[in-house]
Amino acid sequence: MSCIRVGGFLALAIAGALALTTAVPAPASAANGTIVFGAALAATGSTAREGELTKEGYDFWKDYVNSHGGMKVAGKTYNVDIKYYDDESNPQTAARLIEKLVSEDHVSFILGPYGSANSATAAAAVERLKVPMVEGNGAAASIFNQGYKYTFAVLAPGFKYLQGILEMARTLKPTPKTVAIATANDTFSVEVGQGAADYANAHGMTVVYQNKYPADTTDVSAVVSAIKALNPDMILNGGHLDEALLLQRTFKEQNVNAKIFGYSVGPDTPDYRKTLGKDANWVFGGTQWSPTAKYKGAPGFIGDSKVYAAAFNKKYGHIPEYHNAESTAACLAFMYAIEKANSLDPQKVRDALQNLDVVTFYGILKFDSRGINVYKPMAVNQIQNGELMTVWPLGVQNAKPMYPTPPWNAR
Repeated sequence: MSCIRVGGFLALAIAGALALTTAVPAPASAANGTIVFGAALAATGSTAREGELTKEGYDFWKDYVNSHGGMKVAGKTYNVDIKYYDDESNPQTAARLIEKLVSEDHVSFILGPYGSANSATAAAAVERLKVPMVEGNGAAASIFNQGYKYTFAVLAPGFKYLQGILEMARTLKPTPKTVAIATANDTFSVEVGQGAADYANAHGMTVVYQNKYPADTTDVSAVVSAIKALNPDMILNGGHLDEALLLQRTFKEQNVNAKIFGYSVGPDTPDYRKTLGKDANWVFGGTQWSPTAKYKGAPGFIGDSKVYAAAFNKKYGHIPEYHNAESTAACLAFMYAIEKANSLDPQKVRDALQNLDVVTFYGILKFDSRGINVYKPMAVNQIQNGELMTVWPLGVQNAKPMYPTPPWNAR
């Protein structure tokens, strides 16, 4: 498995989280017939939009469970609830709030924040507090190279995010030969970019550009100019929603053309298509999940991706994208682990998570010894005429890739 070492910021964030937390006795998990989960999640700050998608996924599960008879544990039936705090998109705030959830709110089960940096500090906190956390939105494998035993991620690791696009590209004619990779300088994005570069180099493609820009930047003109000068067949980005929007706008402004434009985060989100309109067409995105995926899920929850998508759309007014789905899947991991443990004891639930092996609408939930779900593949979506279509792999696609992307003046 390819991964990167913990960078300076992430290392400091983890150290800060460890300093903030202190060991506390294992608290009660349920009171008044309700199992309460805790989440420090961005409602404000740079990742607030992704935080909202995460919350939708969590709340969909909560409402479904409560409307279908609750959870049965050791002969008792419980409703479920989620206690939220706004981590303001700040890793240190996320760690402090998890401390508060455990020590003051007496929560024994943590649902992860959005983003790898916040998930890293959260992982350090729950390790010290000895309460399990399941997260669906922190994909950096470096989080899981610290020897932690209490953090589990339902999503495939970051280095896989763009590999599906490259894998798909190898089947297209004319086959792309040159690749430019621009990434934000946060740990997740760098890992995404390096994973793409490693795959391209191993499969006969030439990486003509691989560089980083500051996370949360508001100006990518120099990056785009440098890529334009190299005229690559493929342009890939490891980053987040705001950067994906900024890059796509700047590619159009500078008339940068390529056969494939691909992003790790962005195309799946409703905001991306709404904001860019027709300029979002033809764009590819790596995705953790697709509504067309063909999985037969275990009993106790919606087991079919299409049924999940329809029910979610009815509740929230938009088709779920992968942040929604992986967040729901994080809750499902807890649900099946608690059922398997037949207990609300945090240690027993942690052990059940480590041994979990169940298929859901989202795919397989199974963790290696580090807590990563290395068993789940990525898919590829493309925006076609304003609609998000799954184009890879063959087993889940509901459309063929539109390729090559026409020049801006021919759209």
